[in-house]
Amino acid sequence: MDVFVCLKSAGRRKPALARAPYTLPEDISSLRQLIEAVVFQEVERYNSRGVDHMLVPFLTEAETADQATGGKVGFGRLYSEKKADPQKALKTALEGFEDGLFRVMIGRHEACDLDAPLWINEGDTLTFIRLFFLTGRLW
Repeated sequence: MDVFVCLKSAGRRKPALARAPYTLPEDISSLRQLIEAVVFQEVERYNSRGVDHMLVPFLTEAETADQATGGKVGFGRLYSEKKADPQKALKTALEGFEDGLFRVMIGRHEACDLDAPLWINEGDTLTFIRLFFLTGRLW
């Protein structure tokens, strides 16, 4: 099933809630299964990236200017061949949800319970909002 996914994290300079097309399995019936499907797809995408072996890295002037507007200029190189463990990533994602580190919206409705029935339709927008805690002294 084809849906759209929006990611929002505080402090990011990318456009807020930019929609990206995403394909999910048809048989998702709970938030737990949704998180599992997304985590496994993202781990697969991460693990399929190869290590960068470029001998002479360079950035064009346009790339440098574009990255500078985001606050960080870098080559985006991968130096490690270490692969992500899908089960560990899933455990971390589920703990993060249970601890309130991110929220999941389906359309305009928040999905709050990992095991409650969930209905996702073709073309729906799924929004993952990463939360953060304000820190400081209370005294």
